[in-house]
Amino acid sequence: MAKTTFLDVADKNPLQTIREFLKSILNTDDVQALLVPGRSGSSQSIMPVLINDPDLIDDADPLSPCFPVNSARLASKLSHKPIKGKIAMVLRPCEIRALIELSKLKQADLANTVIIGIDCLGAYSTKYWAQINATDADSLPGGLPDPGNPNDPHLAAACRACEHFVPENADILIGLFGINTTEKIMIQGITDAGMALLKNLPQEMVEETSEEPVAREKAVTDLLASRIEYRDTMFETTRQAIDSHEKFVRYFDRCINCYNCRVACPVCYCKECVFNTDVFDHDPYQYLQWARRKGAVKLPADTVFYHMTRVAHMSLSCVGCGQCSNVCPNDIPVMELFRLTAADVQHAFEYEAGRDKEEPLPLSVFKEDEFTDVVGIG
Repeated sequence: MAKTTFLDVADKNPLQTIREFLKSILNTDDVQALLVPGRSGSSQSIMPVLINDPDLIDDADPLSPCFPVNSARLASKLSHKPIKGKIAMVLRPCEIRALIELSKLKQADLANTVIIGIDCLGAYSTKYWAQINATDADSLPGGLPDPGNPNDPHLAAACRACEHFVPENADILIGLFGINTTEKIMIQGITDAGMALLKNLPQEMVEETSEEPVAREKAVTDLLASRIEYRDTMFETTRQAIDSHEKFVRYFDRCINCYNCRVACPVCYCKECVFNTDVFDHDPYQYLQWARRKGAVKLPADTVFYHMTRVAHMSLSCVGCGQCSNVCPNDIPVMELFRLTAADVQHAFEYEAGRDKEEPLPLSVFKEDEFTDVVGIG
């Protein structure tokens, strides 16, 4: 059973209160370092920072609506080999889900981590964040960013369509929804590891209770309904945009094969990608042959095949974080296609990426009664 506590917010500053909480976590003997969004040195960019010195946690900004990178891949690099002690990681829900998928793919060891999940208000695109030139959550209206409004046109499409804005499979949850965050912050110990850390907090810091605020359930339910409505509309729009071969090719006609979407994807982990080998390093005569046969050939070549391969590889583990679209230089709606395909594929396998640490990847197990109608034995 989850252990719920509340932190009193001083000076109506929830960000500083969360920083003090994280500082207390880092001061425990079992935690060696803290991975958290923030700034390093003189940088004004919000990026994942690995902090060892508790005094530097004042540079942390886990409430920032800036989301330039999904930290799951970085978390896997920090956790895939044994270390003395643990690394605490403050992650968005989609980052937690991606890390769980990476652990199933033997790219991370969750035994080396303490995952601190935070209610996700959503994020702005990196381009819009650069335009508004915000500094941190303290400077935004109300102290907290307000991209939780699903009607905010600057909120990333992936966030507006996300149903998993409350962290799942975290050891500790930082709750914001349905709470007056200028007065209180909710902290829940979810797992034994999380509750053990909370026991080490200064007693004057917490107010224990056994119940969540009544308003939290309604806030989560209302936001979920609006997210699902946006998601379903997005899915229908995308289906219509790719419902023929010609439309599918046109969908990617601005692709320049920069591979940014592959690099940004948190669950695309192959050490060597086929698209970086000589398989697609065509000789000049091949291009000329294609041009003679078709009259003209679009360059760069293989852009559609690249995305089809990515969809085939990633659809089971896609968590819909939207980083693929976030880094596209030509604003191709990559996320919309991946989320649509992932939803269909995961539904077919009765699987959901990042839902359960113990749930095996569908293609890693054999089920005798699976898809019997397809193989003709139903």
